[in-house]
Amino acid sequence: MPTGPRDRRPAGEETLDRTVSFPGELSNVTGARLAADGYLADLARVAPPTAPECWDDILLAVTELAANVVQYAPGPFELRMRRTYDGVHVTVHDTSQVRPEPRPFHPHSGGGGVGWHLLHTLCDQVSVVVTETGKDIHAFLPW
Repeated sequence: MPTGPRDRRPAGEETLDRTVSFPGELSNVTGARLAADGYLADLARVAPPTAPECWDDILLAVTELAANVVQYAPGPFELRMRRTYDGVHVTVHDTSQVRPEPRPFHPHSGGGGVGWHLLHTLCDQVSVVVTETGKDIHAFLPW
């Protein structure tokens, strides 16, 4: 009788993980979105999304996370994506140890403030883990 952790993936479904590193330039926001889109295309071949909007929600979350890194945590960052039992786990690692804070959103005056709220709306769970080398932002989204 096995005593290790139980694999909860349906039979025949392979594990897909992807990690991409970026230098932290403005164009890397697009690069992260394109990397996520490629990952989702590969994932959809073995495990199609449960709803069409899942794909777009993940791309939007990755775009927001990458844009926040470029704006608030200058320097290199890493995007990791992996399949979970019922979704996709997105992790962005950056070099800043400052935790993201929600800011008031004032649509008529500009200045942002919607990204962190949007991320929490799209995701099943969001967490921040500060490390010696920066922080990891974990986002779990349905697939």
